[in-house]
Amino acid sequence: MAGSGERARHWRYTELPGVDLLRARYIRKTFVRHTHENFVIAAIADGAEVFHHGGTDVYAGAGALALVNPDTPHTGRAGVPEGWRYGAVYPSPEVVAAIAAETTSIRGTPGFVSPVLDDPYTVGLVHQVLRAADEGNALAADTLLRVAVTRLLRLNGGPLPQRSVPTAGGGVAARARAVLEERMVDPPTLEKLAGDLGTSPFALLRAFRDAYGMPPHTWLTDARVRRARRLLDAGTAPAEAAVVVGFTDQPHLNRHFARIVGVPPGAYQRERKNVQDAEHRLLVPSDTWQNRSLQKTYAPEREEDRTPRPGESRTPPSYGTPSGSGSP
Repeated sequence: MAGSGERARHWRYTELPGVDLLRARYIRKTFVRHTHENFVIAAIADGAEVFHHGGTDVYAGAGALALVNPDTPHTGRAGVPEGWRYGAVYPSPEVVAAIAAETTSIRGTPGFVSPVLDDPYTVGLVHQVLRAADEGNALAADTLLRVAVTRLLRLNGGPLPQRSVPTAGGGVAARARAVLEERMVDPPTLEKLAGDLGTSPFALLRAFRDAYGMPPHTWLTDARVRRARRLLDAGTAPAEAAVVVGFTDQPHLNRHFARIVGVPPGAYQRERKNVQDAEHRLLVPSDTWQNRSLQKTYAPEREEDRTPRPGESRTPPSYGTPSGSGSP
């Protein structure tokens, strides 16, 4: 990505368990159809993103949030020629459920109703969570994350609907998924899979799309990347992880991983290792050195650190809660 103007950092902060963090600027980047195990809360700072969600393309411009519930198929690409700059937090379903139980009246499994919400106030909160994590301010990061999630649930939250598919088709799709999970390294052809399940290839394809929002081969790639992430988190080398999950080699993993996660597996794993190392690092009077060691990025310059261009606005400069009447 050198020289392209694109950059991304995907990391964790040890004091925010169950939450992934991302700061990125993309111009030509295209995310293929995929899902996340966690919620996606992406705060657009500049430009615009278009992503396919729920059968249609939706648009999120500066000051808006792109919101995706767990296990929901979606894509992503630039909505304007200059691309988009954003920060994102990915809280686990358990983290969001705990916040919802304490601060909202939502019954059932909480989630977001609309995939886009125009709310510059919460956009600022998300970017301040990322800044607090960068600076090692655990109290601010944890507080601001809870405030942001609570506000989003109050403005755009509700119980997640139960997935409903025809009984016969849903059963076939579930059995096909189980086979693919078990045979991730050596999956059968669509014809063989359908025959083993007592159906036809196109009937299986329709049932699988209805149940999981994507065809079996796309789902399998997504599942392989998910499993590769767990292996990388556990310290497995990218080349080994690639073979374990069924990719031909590391370049094969790199290509699909970057199109789903947004960074290559090596950069992704380095950030995980930094978090693990930080947990065992001795405390020093000032944590400036520690934070500096944790801030290796996929590209050399953090967007927040560069000098603004004339007339360009900047994400809120402090990590304190923004003042105003919008506080939840």
